[in-house]
Amino acid sequence: MNEADLLQLVAGGESEALEFKASTAELDSGLQSVCGVLNTGSPGFVFFGITDGGDVRGQEVGDQTLERVANGVRRIEPMTDISIDTVSLENGRAVVIVACPASVRTHTFGGVPYQRLGKTTSRMPSDLYRQRIIDEAHRSDSWESRPAAGFTLADLDHRQIVMTVEEAIRRQRLSDPLTRDIEPLLLGLGLLKDGRILNAAMVLFGKEDRLRVSYPQCLLRLARFRGTTKSEFLDNRQFVGNAFDVFARAQQFWIDHLPVAGRIVPNLIERIDEPLYPTAALREAMANAICHRDYAAIGGGIDLAIYDDRLEITSTGPLRFGIAIDDLLAPHQSRSWNPGIAHVFYRQGIIESWGSGTLRMIELNQSAGLAPPEFVASPHSFTVRFRPTASRAPSRVDTDLSPLQQAILNTLAEHGPIPLRELMDLLPDEPALRTVQDNLQILKMLGLVYNAGKARASRWLLTGTVPG
Repeated sequence: MNEADLLQLVAGGESEALEFKASTAELDSGLQSVCGVLNTGSPGFVFFGITDGGDVRGQEVGDQTLERVANGVRRIEPMTDISIDTVSLENGRAVVIVACPASVRTHTFGGVPYQRLGKTTSRMPSDLYRQRIIDEAHRSDSWESRPAAGFTLADLDHRQIVMTVEEAIRRQRLSDPLTRDIEPLLLGLGLLKDGRILNAAMVLFGKEDRLRVSYPQCLLRLARFRGTTKSEFLDNRQFVGNAFDVFARAQQFWIDHLPVAGRIVPNLIERIDEPLYPTAALREAMANAICHRDYAAIGGGIDLAIYDDRLEITSTGPLRFGIAIDDLLAPHQSRSWNPGIAHVFYRQGIIESWGSGTLRMIELNQSAGLAPPEFVASPHSFTVRFRPTASRAPSRVDTDLSPLQQAILNTLAEHGPIPLRELMDLLPDEPALRTVQDNLQILKMLGLVYNAGKARASRWLLTGTVPG
C-alpha cells in the first residue's frame, strides 16, 4: 500500500472494517479493534498514525515500534495471518498498518473476545462468544457427520433412498449414477464414510423401529388444541420416524385439522379449496425445521401445534452462526446446521433454493392476503407462527356464482360473523328473506359458508374462519 492508496481508504472514514488510532500509544485499544475486525469474518485494517477524524499525521516509527506491535499481535488467539506494514508520509513520519485477513474463527486479544459494531469496538457478550465457539466446533465435528455406531445399510429404508435419487435425477439435481445399489447411492449423497453410514443417513432414511430405540430425537409431536391455549386437546399424537416420514406425517395432520374455504361437489359447481394457511408456506416451515434443528439434543424434536387462532412449528435448537430474526426478513446467506440433511432435501426438491426459506414463507403469506409469519427465537428453540389475519371471500371458483351469492361472500368476508338479519341489511338491492336463505344453503352445500350458534345466537361466516 502506498500513500495514495492509504489516503483513498481514509477518505471513506472509519467503518466496521476500518479503525483509526492516533499512534501506537493506543496499541492495546488498537489491537482490540484488530480482534474485533477479525471476528467480523471480513478483511479490514487498523491504522496507527491517523486521528479519529481522519487526519493523516503519522508518527515516528522505529524498529522498537514495530516490535511492540508484533508482540501485541501475538496476544491474539487463535493465531492468523495478520500482516504489519508501514506507509511513509511526506512529513517524514509513517503510518503503521495492521492488515486483518478474512477469518472464520472467533479470536480473542489477551484472552478476551471483541466485536465491531459499526465504528465501535466492544467486548463480545459471553453468550455470543460461547455460541460462536459451539458453532466452530460443530463445523469441524458435527453430529450429523459422525458414524452411526452399531448401524448398517440394513437399518435404512432402501426404497426411500432409491426414490430420493430418482427424484433428484428427474429434477436434474443429480447425475444418474447408473446403479441402484444402496452403498454407492449413499456414497454419492455424502452419507457414507469409510464404509460406515453417518447419523445423517439414519435421520433421513432410518427405519422406524430402529429410530424409536436409538434416535428418540427424531420425534414429531402433533397437537390440535381447542381454543387458543394448551388447556384442552382435540387431537394429540407422537411419532418417531425418519425425515421423509416426519415431513409426510406433519402434512397429513394439518390436512386433517385445518379448515378450508370449501370442497369440490361433483355435478354441481367445480371449485378450488382455499386453505386457512398457504400449504406451500407450511411445507417450507416444516422442511426448515427438519434441516436446521439440533439433532444432538436427545430430548429434542419438532412440534406442530394447531390452535383456533394460529399454527406453530417449533424445532429444537436456537438460531445459529450469528443470524438474528431481522436477518430472516431480508436476503441472507444460508448456513444450515445440518448441511448433509439439507443437501438431500434440496436434491429431492423439498427445499427449492438455499437461503430463501423464510422469504418464501413471507411471500406466500402475502400472496394469500395474510400477514407474514412470525419468527420467534429462544436459546433452546425456534418457532414459526402463522396467523389468519382476516376473513377472505374465496378468490377462485371455476363456475361463476350468481351476483347475490358473490355479494353474500364479500359481505361475510368484510363483516362476518353476523346474524342473518344484519347480513340482509348489508346486501345490495334488498333481496327477500327466503331468497337469501336459499342462497345461503347453496353456499353451505358448496362448503363456502357455515353458521355457528343456535336460534338468536346463530351467526353466518366464511368457511375457514373461526367465530369471533
